Amino acid sequence: MISIQYISQQTDNFSHLDNIRMACAAGCKWIQLRMKNADRAAITAAAIAAKAVCDAHGATLIINDHPDIAALAGAHGTHVGKEDMTVAMARSIVGPHKIVGGTANTLEDILRHVADGADYVGLGPYRFTTTKDKLSPILGLEGIRKIMSQLQVNIPVIAIGGITPDDVPDLFTTGIQGIAVSGIITQAADKRQLLSRLYQTIPHAITSNS
Repeated sequence: MISIQYISQQTDNFSHLDNIRMACAAGCKWIQLRMKNADRAAITAAAIAAKAVCDAHGATLIINDHPDIAALAGAHGTHVGKEDMTVAMARSIVGPHKIVGGTANTLEDILRHVADGADYVGLGPYRFTTTKDKLSPILGLEGIRKIMSQLQVNIPVIAIGGITPDDVPDLFTTGIQGIAVSGIITQAADKRQLLSRLYQTIPHAITSNS
């Protein structure tokens, strides 16, 4: 379902929208607009503009935390964190045919999201990351492997949190279906080359460990 999801960042020189535009142009097909400290007007404007960018590149757009803005902008779905509203509440706002994802740190988190009707789960953090203020306990490779080995329900799980390109092959031995990354794409001098490397690594990892 999701092999690579880019979570947007704002940098000194580029806005969230700028970075989304560059990620899409480089070949990323899943985008999450995540503007934690912005006001609703700014998020709404960015969401509408990001939807146009994603449509032009055939990419899927997910809006973090704000299912009402996702619905207004015509985004493909929304993602809610552990401290936000439930997946079920988000679903009631965006509607039955939109994508709804939820953040998880434990097996119990995943099962709760499944019961609430999540389409996918973001599991992490894999390691320390500065992109999230209230960081849950770090799982690491073995933490993710343990949770995935205990998971008996069928739901796409993507790993998140401080993932580097070198982490990808090992991560895909755990049973995850994708990764969510932010800094490595935002900061890449050659985003197309990086994404090409990641996309080439992921099928190899899945094939060699299936």
